[in-house]
Amino acid sequence: MPQSTVSITPEIVAEHGLSPQEYAVIEDRLGRAPNLVELGIFSVMWSEHCSYKSSRIHLKKLPTEAPWVICGPGENAGVIDIGEGQAAIFKMESHNHPSYIEPYQGAATGVGGILRDVFTMGARPVANLNALRFGRPDHPKMKHLVAGVVEGIGGYGNCVGVPTVGGETNFHRAYDGNILVNAMTVGVAEQDKIFYSAATGLGNSIVYVGSKTGRDGIHGATMASADFAEDADAKRPTVQVGDPFTEKLLIEACLELMATDAIVAIQDMGAAGLTSSSVEMASKGGAGIRLDMDKVPCREEGMTPYEMMLSESQERMLMVLKPGREGEAEAIFKKWELDFAVIGEVTDTGHMVLEWQGEVVCDIPLGPLADDAPLYDRPAVSKDDYRAWAGVKPLEDVPESNDIGADLLKLMGTPDLASRAWIWRQYDSQVMGDTLQLSGGDAAVVRVHGKRKALAMTTDCTPRYCYANPYEGGKQAVAEAYRNLSAVGAKPLAITNCLNFGNPERPEIMAQFTGCLEGMGNACRALDFPIVSGNVSLYNESKATGGGSAVLPTPAIGGVGILDDYSTMATIGFKAEGEAIYLIGSEPWATPHQERGHLGQSLWLREIHGREEGDAPHVDLTLEKNSGEFVRELIAAGLVSAVHDVSDGGLAIALAEMALASGLGAETMAHEGYSPAEWWFGEDQGRYVVTVPDLDAFQRQIARGTRNADTASSGLRRIGTVGGSSLFGVALADLRAAHESFFHDWMEA
Repeated sequence: MPQSTVSITPEIVAEHGLSPQEYAVIEDRLGRAPNLVELGIFSVMWSEHCSYKSSRIHLKKLPTEAPWVICGPGENAGVIDIGEGQAAIFKMESHNHPSYIEPYQGAATGVGGILRDVFTMGARPVANLNALRFGRPDHPKMKHLVAGVVEGIGGYGNCVGVPTVGGETNFHRAYDGNILVNAMTVGVAEQDKIFYSAATGLGNSIVYVGSKTGRDGIHGATMASADFAEDADAKRPTVQVGDPFTEKLLIEACLELMATDAIVAIQDMGAAGLTSSSVEMASKGGAGIRLDMDKVPCREEGMTPYEMMLSESQERMLMVLKPGREGEAEAIFKKWELDFAVIGEVTDTGHMVLEWQGEVVCDIPLGPLADDAPLYDRPAVSKDDYRAWAGVKPLEDVPESNDIGADLLKLMGTPDLASRAWIWRQYDSQVMGDTLQLSGGDAAVVRVHGKRKALAMTTDCTPRYCYANPYEGGKQAVAEAYRNLSAVGAKPLAITNCLNFGNPERPEIMAQFTGCLEGMGNACRALDFPIVSGNVSLYNESKATGGGSAVLPTPAIGGVGILDDYSTMATIGFKAEGEAIYLIGSEPWATPHQERGHLGQSLWLREIHGREEGDAPHVDLTLEKNSGEFVRELIAAGLVSAVHDVSDGGLAIALAEMALASGLGAETMAHEGYSPAEWWFGEDQGRYVVTVPDLDAFQRQIARGTRNADTASSGLRRIGTVGGSSLFGVALADLRAAHESFFHDWMEA
């Protein structure tokens, strides 16, 4: 039976993830009932994953502009000026639900999709990063998930020839039934060769390139817009299947065609596949679109327009070409052994029209599909009601550390602090030959090919802070990205984000979302660190793990900065015995309520004492900016030999990581105004540890003051001296064994 004649029942509407109210709007806007093809198109375009219907109203409040921002949110990726006529193009996206269902392909196609978002705009990808959140290591499914995700990231990135240079991995029981896999790509383009997605030019050809369309990934966007029920494994057919070798060919073919002037517009076929790419191109260009579905390259027999439009088969692109350039473009794609087909044209009707076997199977005005998609201002509980609901206890009866060395040794072997070498050794980080600093430091650094400058990049978020205090947690995620870039000497320029939350229809979850975004926005404004791209992933919760448990609020931040001369780059490892160790950002305290030695929500409190209590640490944005500028000036002047920011686990962990990166220990001194636990394991923000090879030169610089930063408000205190083979009485060999044991014992034993 032709799909245009299938009767649409309430059950079919519900299966497509649409509410009765939304379906009523569709009928009103069409002036009739939709057919099955049209219903499928509305379902994916109005899904949370594609329309951001619960988040758009809040995303508009975020700062997105700066003199160096060339293109902010709204395109495939964000674009910033990095000088000399060049631009950095980057974005982060989620592939959470697919990675839980099928970890290898879910993670692999997440990498493939974000690569396409970047090279679609004319950039050659130069680096991949990721941000991964897993459940308890003793969960029966978690070892399988970790192994599959890591193998998928490495398998795709390594084969396509783009280095994976950084990322982060956390474990918490809140991710038992819904892991998070966020992928980020950074690329470099010439500013006069940046491509956008708006389809224009009446009669211009619409061209399909890349792989053939199959039945994999159908309803992937709809699946990503709902929480998991007990039958999560039954959703495996909605997971896409990737081919990195085809992706490599697609990169080269697209960049070769982009070197000409044949392209009017280009769009990746990502979530919702041919539907989203065609709708977005036409709506951005204020045009209409006509597609001949008989000409869509298919790899399976008997595919219907419904399947073709909703398939999320990978390694596909849609483009609009200038008149008469079809032959030139086809020759390039055939040379790279890729499919090429003219499947339609740009019209002036303002409608999407699909024809198949002599029948019009879809005729939809584009306004309702894109610009008029549902927009919800979902209710959120107050901050006081949220605190009551979250049930985070105030930190009272603060425990003490009886043995700093013993606590440090235990912490270094815990899942959140253990060495990630087992992970990043599976990634090719050196392909392309421009990687200068990779996983294990504060930020990855990749040289701009043939130049003295380099891009620094990082992914950051502390979900336990965001749960305890969404506002401070949102601030901290941005501030830590700023800090990590500053710690290698890079000027922070802009961020992308991946906003991972639970069900937005729950007012408590919306309080997390709005609180985190408020904090992020204020931090971005204070630090001159705008948001240029991003992704929202909601409904990250699972009924299978016990009654609708949501992930921790996880607004992952991807930061990018610039080093004008990579020879000045800083690293975390101690360099020489006898060098002085200083803490920057230690005091004075800029706000009266900021705790000294903040142990609330600290890893020490959780891992040593089994308590998840207290408020998240306060983030003083003035201190963050001053300390970051101060550190960057010290690095540029060559006055510090090693730099590391202080984050998870506090000062003791930062020192241990610097020691293990070098093989040199340290003698340390405590602070009389703190308890040992507060001083060594408190997670106060805005702090860096630096080592100083020439004290006289360092002190002269301090006495003269700095160009931009207020040194006094940044705080400066000597805390030790590099030397020996131990730290806090623990041999570095024992620290290293503890640090490297977790993944080895878990994954390889």
